[in-house]
Amino acid sequence: MMNDIRLRQDILDELEYEPSIDAANIGVAVENGIVTLTGHVASFAEKHAAERIAERMTGIRAIAQEIEVRLPEHKKTADDEIASRVLKILAWGAAISDLRDIHVRVEKGFVTLSGTVEWHFQRSAAMNSVRELSGVTGIDNQLKIRPRMDVSDIRHGIREALRRNAEIEADNIDVNVSGSHVTLRGKVQSLRERVMAERAAWSAPGVTAVEDHLTIEDAQGRLGP
Repeated sequence: MMNDIRLRQDILDELEYEPSIDAANIGVAVENGIVTLTGHVASFAEKHAAERIAERMTGIRAIAQEIEVRLPEHKKTADDEIASRVLKILAWGAAISDLRDIHVRVEKGFVTLSGTVEWHFQRSAAMNSVRELSGVTGIDNQLKIRPRMDVSDIRHGIREALRRNAEIEADNIDVNVSGSHVTLRGKVQSLRERVMAERAAWSAPGVTAVEDHLTIEDAQGRLGP
């Protein structure tokens, strides 16, 4: 399809334009608005940046991330050293003052985070901070948010957050709350709108899980995952 060809070229151009990415070994395929990224990069940060570039392009319905991280020899770091750096960056960059409930495991540069934090922003900050560390090849963020049962109206807070965002058609999104678990259903116009709706749900105090059943409906009325 012509739209797919144009979208593929737009992504390739944006990857080339981004100075933090060496796009020489990144491949892009597009079919019916579904983007597949392949190839290899020299850091996990580059892999993430490539995905973010594809995600923000108009017309994207879904992304398959198949880029491999191949660290240059001079950037490979011992797992115990990476683990030590992770703990330090969590205390500093992720604003987690008490690390007693945080567990870090590193195997061949792949970092697994587990344990509990108080807020979703800490969970996200932990991921963002560790992603930038040298020697990291991947991250599995298993950090959970400690439930806050004193929250009385999570649904109202999320609905208001959706309405305040000009890029979200709030009336097309249904918010269901069971305890601290939020389920989103309905239709959005783009992957970006879907991501922003998820962020609005996660930003509500007390939310420990968000289940996204939103579908993407493009200009032709086609539904995506």
